[in-house]
Amino acid sequence: MEPLRVGLVGTGRISGIYLSNCASFDEVEIVACGSLDPEESRARAEAFGVPRVMAPGEIIACPEIDTVLNLTTPAAHAGITLAALDAGKHVYSEKPFVTDLDDGRRVLALAAEKGLVVGNAPDTFLGGRWQTVRALLDRGVIGRPTGVAAFAPTHGVERHHPNPDYYYQRGGGPLLDLGPYYLTAMVFLLGPIARVAGLGRRTFLERMIENGPRSGEMMPVEVDTHCLSMFEFENGVTGQMMVSFDVWESETPRFEVYGEEGTICIPDPDPCDGANVFQGPV
Repeated sequence: MEPLRVGLVGTGRISGIYLSNCASFDEVEIVACGSLDPEESRARAEAFGVPRVMAPGEIIACPEIDTVLNLTTPAAHAGITLAALDAGKHVYSEKPFVTDLDDGRRVLALAAEKGLVVGNAPDTFLGGRWQTVRALLDRGVIGRPTGVAAFAPTHGVERHHPNPDYYYQRGGGPLLDLGPYYLTAMVFLLGPIARVAGLGRRTFLERMIENGPRSGEMMPVEVDTHCLSMFEFENGVTGQMMVSFDVWESETPRFEVYGEEGTICIPDPDPCDGANVFQGPV
């Protein structure tokens, strides 16, 4: 079987882990990378042995590329994905899938029309941690599930990210940045969600970058930064989620599944390993 020939679009901070991990699989070959910053793209290509640096449009149009790995900022996800599908390429994108529901429908319709595959992060539910939880539920260890709760209390990304602006622009915020990890885990464990309700607030109109060459610079906040959600699953399970960029510290559990005979507690939905999963009676 010939490896998938992948063109990586978006050579920012997250691209390093993708380039490193893809190099471990014979089924995948990164043949080109590129972004709107040619210097950054060349540095990534040199560091990870990517043979070609190309502009994003060139990657999408290149006939030697089968699949586009879309690592652009959230607001650009839909445009890059739709263009790649239109050019006959499969697409795997960073989360969120899109920032607009209608764009998501267009992506799925175009992929189906062209017989192409679209995939999206996070894929951590394939790892040992969530497969362990899935096995516990399937074995009925906590009885019939009755509820689920998730909490992601943080104080944003400006303390550790040198260019955090897009986290606070359209397509950013904790709901689209942190929420996908928790929602993916919930749907994987408990099935489709039938109804949702939510509240959100934008606590600060501006936030200060606290590291790197831009330290001390103020940036505008366009999105809600503290979000509360409630869910009803098709199987009758009810759930709740809080994701925030406005919480300094918290002792709330990160993820719990409640059942008629016990509770499963998971400290963080992001890691793939199977450690630190606790199950026991209520």
